[in-house]
This record gives sequence, C-alpha cells and structure tokens, in this order.
Amino acid sequence: MKKAFLLGVAGSFFFAFTFVLNRSMNLAGGSWVWSGCLRFFFSLPLLALIARKKQGFRKTHAAIARQPGAWLLWSTVGFGLFYAPLCLAASFGEAWLIAASWQITIVMGVLTAPLFGGRIPLRNLGAAGLILVGVCLLQLKNAGTLETNRILSTLLPITLAALAYPLGNRKMMQLCGEELSTLERTYGMTLCSLPFWLGLAFYGGLTDGLPAPTQLLQSFCVALFSGVIATLLFFKATDMVQSSQKALAVVESTQSGEVVFALLGGVLLLGDPLPDIWGFAGLLLIIFGMSLNSLLSAKIKTKARRD
Repeated sequence: MKKAFLLGVAGSFFFAFTFVLNRSMNLAGGSWVWSGCLRFFFSLPLLALIARKKQGFRKTHAAIARQPGAWLLWSTVGFGLFYAPLCLAASFGEAWLIAASWQITIVMGVLTAPLFGGRIPLRNLGAAGLILVGVCLLQLKNAGTLETNRILSTLLPITLAALAYPLGNRKMMQLCGEELSTLERTYGMTLCSLPFWLGLAFYGGLTDGLPAPTQLLQSFCVALFSGVIATLLFFKATDMVQSSQKALAVVESTQSGEVVFALLGGVLLLGDPLPDIWGFAGLLLIIFGMSLNSLLSAKIKTKARRD
C-alpha cells in the first residue's frame, strides 16, 4: 500500500508538468495551438513504442477498422476538445489556477453518469459541489477586481475541456468494452485524434508561424512526463491495489497532489503570484473534495460487488 501511494504521488508530480510547462510556453510567447498539437505529435510515437512492446497493434487497428467513424469522433472529443481548450486557458491564468479549476472534470464526470445508463450518485455530487465551490473561491480575486474577461477566458475553455474529457473517454470505454487494454485504447485514441491536431497545426502555422525550438523541447517534456511517465506510474499504482477498493480510493486521491505541485512549480519556476486567502481556501476545498470523491466511489463499488 505504501509503495502504491508513493507511486501515485509521483504520478501526480509528473502530471503537474502539463500545467507548469503550458504556462511557461505561454509566458515565453509560444502559441497555445502548438502547445496542444505538439504534445500529441510527440505522444503518439512514444505510446506506439510501448504498445508495440507490450501488446502489439493488431487488436487496436482491427477495432478502429470496424468502427472508424466512432473512433474519430470520440477520440476528437476526448483528446482534442479536452486538451486544446486546456492549453487556451493557460494563456490567461497561472499554472495553479488552471490545475485547480481543471478539477471541474470530476463534477462533469458525476453529472454525465445518466448518459451511460447510470444514476447521479448523490454522495459524489456533494463532493463535486465542494470542488465547484473551491473553483469559485479561486476566482474571487478576479471577480473583486472586475476582471470578467479573465474569469471567462479561463473557466469557459476549462469547462468545455472538463466535459469533453469524461464524455469522450467513457464513450470509448463503452465502444471498446474489455477488448482493449487501457494502453491500447489510449494509443488508438491518440492515433485517431491526429486529424484534429493536424488541422489545428495548419491553422497555427498560418496564424502564428512555426513553433520555436524551446516550445518543441517543452512540448516533448509534457508528452514524456505527463503523457507517458505519469500515466504509467498511476496505472502501476492502481494495478498494485486493485483488489482493495479502499486502497484504490487512497491511490486515486493522490491525484489531488497535482494541484499542489502545479502551485509550487508555478510560483518557484515561473514567478506566478501566490493565491490570496480565499484562493488558498478554494485549493483546500478542491483537494478535500477530490479525496472525498475517491473514498465515496470506493464505498459505492464495494457495495455494488456485495449486492
């Protein structure tokens, strides 16, 4: 359990690089368009190497060939409409603000349950409500200075990303069933989201020109740290405790650490201002809500297995 917990924390550390490096690229004048495209351009060959070594491509390519339209649609939703708006939001807010606000995805995950034949779990909705209140507290500083444009510029794209991510991924899990592993599905979705990223790259080339070498390097780091290392660490941690729902919930709750690591990285490396007292209160509420949501989910799964 201790090793799985530490692996989960390490995973959240590497996940935080997404927010810190996206903010860094923006501050250096890099286009949010290239921040989004380059991550997936670099992630695809990295994932392909791992997938080829572990399971090969045969099952994934066969599944795509059977339903290419569905794969293209939900991969674009789950990856394209998730990550591009997240990069756009980084143009208007600090790394910790984007990382914390991104936890709205938990709220969206709860609210979209009826779309997949489930019911909205009321206990989880309460935890999601705490996260939502925390996000609102984060924005109080901007509201107090009437920075309405900044509030909308961060929250609207993040809300779109938070809706697209669980919707696209759950549709793909529903489509694949147990035929493909998580790694195979992730590789397939990355591959099928390429038309979206190629189109966005064409737009970026026309409007912003080619990316600078520093943006290429930092985008590669995002792909490696967040897209590969963090994902594999988190999957390894959850695999180690999958037989215990309580331990699994504890490991899943370590993902709240990405908010803390993004805060430290942004302040120490990029000179981002610290949140005010209401911002800190919001961060604590978000972390508590994330942890509570994981624990409640574990209780629901345990009860369902007993029934």
